[in-house]
Amino acid sequence: MKIFILYFNYLLPVLYWITVWSYAKAFFRNSAFAKKVKTPLLVFTVGSHTLYLIARTIYFGHPPITNIYEILSVLAFTTALSYLTIEYITKVKSTGYFVLVISFFFQLLSTVLIQDLANANPILRSNLLGFHVASALLGYSAFALSAVYGFLYIMLYHHIKSNRFGVIYDNLPDLEKLERMATVSVVIGFVLLTVAIIVGVVWLPRAFEHYSYFDPKLVGTIVIWLTYGIGLLAKRSIGWQGRKLMVLSIVGFVVTMLSLTVVNLFLSGFHNFY
Repeated sequence: MKIFILYFNYLLPVLYWITVWSYAKAFFRNSAFAKKVKTPLLVFTVGSHTLYLIARTIYFGHPPITNIYEILSVLAFTTALSYLTIEYITKVKSTGYFVLVISFFFQLLSTVLIQDLANANPILRSNLLGFHVASALLGYSAFALSAVYGFLYIMLYHHIKSNRFGVIYDNLPDLEKLERMATVSVVIGFVLLTVAIIVGVVWLPRAFEHYSYFDPKLVGTIVIWLTYGIGLLAKRSIGWQGRKLMVLSIVGFVVTMLSLTVVNLFLSGFHNFY
């Protein structure tokens, strides 16, 4: 199995590069062949990545979350999986390049820098922790998609306003579809983050004798949850739409990244155990 893991570790960035290339050719060159093969390539890449993560979990005896480079691989996977889900739900296939290039760079960094940790902290061997982290990362990846779609919405809006009708205008979905894709991404991310919070609350007392629900990482996660929750509530109750929602999706992702970086690295307590 170790050979399988090593082989797929180097194969995955190649698969992501080919997938990104096909989406880029379809978008910028309007290639009929690329349009035909891009989604099957993405399905194959995500499936291969799934097998790789399962193999690492079985071989090393813990979920692949023991160091930042394993987490980068999981983020590459969850971002690609989130996009594939959105593409299936909305039937819009022209925005993949803007999202999957993120997965490619995450996986490339993981492949080059990954470290295999066989003797992991026993806390990290918890399957419940693995489910908690997977739910959170899937939720964050969905929020990343909403930010990408929000950015594309604003970019297209300004192109239309300034009468610039080029490849962006020709190939991006219309503003209504981009808004719908951003909203679907936020809903999926919100649900997954809710699951992660619930699982975390259940797991926390089992894992630590001394803990605090006021840990900065937990507080940051609740702030993220409230930010998107308020946005969804405002859309439903007072009719928020258009640029307001798109700006919220971008701001929400900025808050998410601050939680994942500054708070997690410098402020959090018991979350820093790997």
